Amino acid sequence: MARWIAEWHPDDPAFWESTGRRVARRNLIFSIAAEHLGFTVWTLWSIVATKLGSYEFSTDQLFWLVALPNLIGSVLRLPYTFGPARFGGRNFTVASALLLLIPAALLGVAVNNPGTPYWLFLVIAALAGFGGGNFASSMANITYFYPRSKQGIALGLNAAGGNIGVSSVQLIMPLVIGSLGLAAAGWFWVPFIVAAAACAYFFMDNLTSAKANPREQLAVAGKAQTWVMSFLYIGTFGSFIGYSTAFPLLSQSLFPDEPYAAVAFVGPLLGSLVRPVGGWLADKWGGAPVTLWNFAAMGGGVLLTWLAGAAGSFWLFFLAFQLLFVTSGIGNGSTYRMIPAIFQAKAVAERGPGEETLLHGKRQASAAIGIISAVGALGGFLINRAFGMSFAASGSPAAAFLAFGLFYASCFALTWWCYTRKVGVNVVASLAHARV
Repeated sequence: MARWIAEWHPDDPAFWESTGRRVARRNLIFSIAAEHLGFTVWTLWSIVATKLGSYEFSTDQLFWLVALPNLIGSVLRLPYTFGPARFGGRNFTVASALLLLIPAALLGVAVNNPGTPYWLFLVIAALAGFGGGNFASSMANITYFYPRSKQGIALGLNAAGGNIGVSSVQLIMPLVIGSLGLAAAGWFWVPFIVAAAACAYFFMDNLTSAKANPREQLAVAGKAQTWVMSFLYIGTFGSFIGYSTAFPLLSQSLFPDEPYAAVAFVGPLLGSLVRPVGGWLADKWGGAPVTLWNFAAMGGGVLLTWLAGAAGSFWLFFLAFQLLFVTSGIGNGSTYRMIPAIFQAKAVAERGPGEETLLHGKRQASAAIGIISAVGALGGFLINRAFGMSFAASGSPAAAFLAFGLFYASCFALTWWCYTRKVGVNVVASLAHARV
């Protein structure tokens, strides 16, 4: 039975208090559940790659297995963005959840055969990218359910619930694999995926107001703000997913005798939990200032992590890496809060105030979220490839850390130039900076 809601006015205080809040919360809860499992499947290979010692793959080959889901997931985020608008948020959540069964089951089959070739592992790792696409459709869908004043915390909670899936994998999988064998890394998630799809089917809704022409949505690709925010999101979410998936294999390469597997979940968990804090800080102080100084802190985190690794201390390395996770999580929340503020500000500037203007701004923001999240997720691929190439060239991650530090410096400069320097001069910069 299709469930479509025709009347939806979250920015009307009376409607929100009487109906909107309850419905939005219900959809948010089950969106988080499905997105969480998307992240678990997407990042399974961060643990599986450390358990493939019997296959005698090189460090660079293993980093390819970790990087490839990030690449495919980032590409899928663009079409997934248009899924809720074309088919309905509830309908697309069900379909995208069920697709996760494919890479989970194939992984369970492949690792049971010691003769499985490397190219087939690459194919299965690529299919895990289905889980990366779920984020874009989930975030684009939830944008429509909440009023402007609550989008920062709502999007932060939705994203954090998904991001915690990385931590779930890295906490649970070593225990599951140790008890049940490597094939369980895939089969373990199958009943949870089926349950999430069933819950989305029975408890989520489609919004008629979210329907949009894909061509109209793609128009945001021609706006400079879409690409500026995409670049910044590489630095925040790209860093979070890249560091989360790289940490176990990186630690194994640098400190093979240390208990890295037992603590790998901590960083992704911290980064996920502070993501709503980044959204809250942006709601309170403005997205641009929070993002600006967060990039400065990320640059400092890279330096500390590199120094700790060079000193040969795993626990110093581990602690320094937590700063990268925390700052990437805060940056995820603050940059995502900037997106609806920027596009709704542009809509008001171009069309004048009114409910139709706000709806147009939400549609533009929803489409921009897909592009921005797709480009941003490429950071996960680039970080893992940077580590792989750095090890292949020198046996050390030093070159990769240097590249990351330079990139954060460029993100700091771009944020200042576009959204902080011109506060009070143009409406987009002002809205990105202001407490909206």
